Amino acid sequence: MTPARLILASASPARLATLRAAGLDPEVVVSGVDEDSVEITDASSYALRLAQLKAVAVAADQPRAVVIGCDSVLEFDGEVLGKPRDAADATARWQRMRGNSGVLHTGHCVIDTHREVWLARSAATQVRFAPISDDEIAAYVGTGEPLRVAGAFTLDGLGSAYVSGITGDPHNVVGISVPLLRVMLDELGFVWHEFWHQP
Repeated sequence: MTPARLILASASPARLATLRAAGLDPEVVVSGVDEDSVEITDASSYALRLAQLKAVAVAADQPRAVVIGCDSVLEFDGEVLGKPRDAADATARWQRMRGNSGVLHTGHCVIDTHREVWLARSAATQVRFAPISDDEIAAYVGTGEPLRVAGAFTLDGLGSAYVSGITGDPHNVVGISVPLLRVMLDELGFVWHEFWHQP
């Protein structure tokens, strides 16, 4: 049972690239959800709530589709960290994070708009940050990359050199857990490989 369309409700190029590498080629429809309007509770619930809001906002206008909404935040030292406010914020975060570890939470929400059924799950991956120097932090922040991503780092870009290790699913750190998504689609009655894009 495969619907005509698969839609990613996210503007993240990393999520899209991850899905394409896994054989999927979704349409991208950005939700326009105001993330600042959502109250921050714990990291897992916050990421899950944002994912749900994004998926629901897009699903409302998409008949006969499977809509995937995701959002990620970093839990570090008791704080929930999304994208940095500016370069100074990103620098301060890295000065705290280096040599330490945090947990990257990604919320996932999948909606089958044809049958009006949905699932929402959160995944967590521990991330260990390398003990990098002030000069390395300044150079990395200067690229602008940390300002565009939750937690102020990437695993699939320039930031990969500054992550010393992870425990858990690496896709989750990039922004979408492919193994979890396969399980969610299966629970909704879909077969993963039937979504593979055939050129």
